[in-house]
Amino acid sequence: MKGVVSTRSAKGLLTSLIVGAIGGTIFQLTGLPLAWMLGPLVANLLVSSRGVNVVVPERLRNVFLAVMGLVLGSQVTPELAQRVVDWPISAVLLLAGISASTVAASAWYRRCGFDSVSAWFAAAPGAMTAMIILGDKCGGDPQRIAIAQSIRVILVILVLPPLFWAYEGGDGDMALRANEFEHAWMLLLIPLLLPLGRWLRFPTPALLVPLLTAALLSGFDIASLRLPDWGMNLMLWVLGSAIGSRFKGMTRRLWGRYLWQSGIATLLALMVLALFAELIHQFVGVGRDVALLALAPGGVGEMAILAVALNIDPVFVAFHHLLRMVTLMVFAPFWARWLLRHQASNPTNDR
Repeated sequence: MKGVVSTRSAKGLLTSLIVGAIGGTIFQLTGLPLAWMLGPLVANLLVSSRGVNVVVPERLRNVFLAVMGLVLGSQVTPELAQRVVDWPISAVLLLAGISASTVAASAWYRRCGFDSVSAWFAAAPGAMTAMIILGDKCGGDPQRIAIAQSIRVILVILVLPPLFWAYEGGDGDMALRANEFEHAWMLLLIPLLLPLGRWLRFPTPALLVPLLTAALLSGFDIASLRLPDWGMNLMLWVLGSAIGSRFKGMTRRLWGRYLWQSGIATLLALMVLALFAELIHQFVGVGRDVALLALAPGGVGEMAILAVALNIDPVFVAFHHLLRMVTLMVFAPFWARWLLRHQASNPTNDR
């Protein structure tokens, strides 16, 4: 049985990468932005929703996510400390934006027939796995929460790059470019960093531990990982395929319903967060694209990929997404308890 499972996984991986390569090539030829991430993502999303066996194993995804962490952490420079003093202002605005966007999106989900627990945890902009587990424990619908969270991430990834591309007039650099590897030996640290992250029980350990390691090395001017164009595209190809292969076997009718519900919720969240991004732009002085990507309601790994691939102040973006994720994971259990008590005292509210 184990051999059958591994053979099926190998075939699923090969299919996913071939489909991703086709999607990346099409996006590249048509001149669309971030071709080697969005192309594989869209192509795998389409075939997986039709029941085709496409899969990128978690271990392989984590290896490439660790590479992304090393590239992201390598953006830290000694001069960065001069900017950190401004970040508490943007951090406060981020937390206010999270609260406001969650209220807006959860109100929409309630109108769509979600119970209060499912609505709140579906609307929370991040920490997807934790939100699904906590929502299930509180009596919510884990499938609804999981689908809403997943589609939100997909929509944010698909919508933001073309917006930034248009904002830059189509001339923006879509990747951190280098002619060759710089300090490629840092990749040899990955087999040590991945188990270390699991042992430390860090959130998103495959990304965070390599990021912090590279930040220390780069911050002290010891080493900074740079990837050539083909290396960046390879990383984006695998990670884009991994994101797109999450959906399997959903009917067209279900897809339409969930896409409509999550699409409106994502639009509401983006509109609210865009207001707070404008405040960050005004008070902190970072670009509007940087502020919006720092607040965008996507997963920390996916937003880090976009920040590095689009070269939009990756360290600033990663800091705020990590802060958002940690905040949600810390406060969500308390919020879950309040919801449980509220439901116990008002048992007919969601019937």
